[in-house]
Amino acid sequence: MRTGKLIAFNGSGQPLELKEYPVGPLKTGEILVKNRYTTLCGSDIHTYCGVRQEACPTVLGHEIVGEIIEIAPGHPGTDYNGDKLQPGDIITWSIFSSDPNSTFSLEGIPQKGDKLFKYGHALIRENDPFHGGLAEYCVLRADTGILKIPASLPLPIAATLNCAVATVAGALRTAGGLTGKNVLIFGMGMLGVSCAAMCKEAGAAWVGAADVSDKRLEDALAFGADELIKMHEDNTDVVELLKSKFPKKGADVVFDMSGSPDAMELGMDVLAIGGCAVWIGAVFKNRKVALDAEKIIRNLHTIKGLHNYNFDDFKYALDFLEKSWQKYPFDTVVDEEFSLEDAQQAFEYAIACKPLRVGIRI
Repeated sequence: MRTGKLIAFNGSGQPLELKEYPVGPLKTGEILVKNRYTTLCGSDIHTYCGVRQEACPTVLGHEIVGEIIEIAPGHPGTDYNGDKLQPGDIITWSIFSSDPNSTFSLEGIPQKGDKLFKYGHALIRENDPFHGGLAEYCVLRADTGILKIPASLPLPIAATLNCAVATVAGALRTAGGLTGKNVLIFGMGMLGVSCAAMCKEAGAAWVGAADVSDKRLEDALAFGADELIKMHEDNTDVVELLKSKFPKKGADVVFDMSGSPDAMELGMDVLAIGGCAVWIGAVFKNRKVALDAEKIIRNLHTIKGLHNYNFDDFKYALDFLEKSWQKYPFDTVVDEEFSLEDAQQAFEYAIACKPLRVGIRI
């Protein structure tokens, strides 16, 4: 019987553990994948540090690219684009699987559908251990969105597709058309820089990047930001700048990728009349956001939240990367690579150096 190694996360403050399990027979509609590359997402870091809670032990990592080893009977044998799948193909897959006939799935929100399963977030079981990126294998459940990766797209870039880049694609869909609009993005991590590039490609007239980090702002400039805004304790000057810069006295669309209540509140202060705020970053516990309801009403503001993405967003993200990864420096987002056995050092490096991404080559 085939066996595979994995890195077990046993809880914040506990050392990662290298373990080996048998790879059991596939169930109907499943696919066995040999993981080739995983990037550490911000949520992986948050879980490792105890900011987010997951059932333990678990296999972290959900930004994954892998090679098909086996396709079980019952799978349609094609990816989301309708392309034929076969052993040897390099693929990535949606962060979740869910019942395609459930109410939310039919309404275009499969990430909240029934029988939801999330890769990189599940409990290790003796008969079901391989469902995350920090492992040699991953078993893809039925009703998982799959996309073949073109040979021209490097694995470290492709790995970011199925979380960060697809989530940003969902954010743009949620915001509506961006052609000719002025857009401000708070938080210039991987989500933020991807958003800057994607907004530019979607026809935004002006893209502003806001962050507390000079390094992150410098990154944003290379990814298409037109103006950099350094945030600090008193952001009165930021409000005045945005109010005076545009005829509508603010930005048409504000994206929050930071999860910071201060940033979300500031974003509402600089939102133009009729503008839309899209919040994505607040996926961990924090203080409540203080809003002025009268201002929202009188300024015709809209606030929308997005968690994960749908399958069309997933496809849009791949199309975007295929066309644009060489136009913007996506080949620089992985700052350092580690082996699977050195996953502990990879997390420590990510925490200490705060790069956009750390890679695990398997």
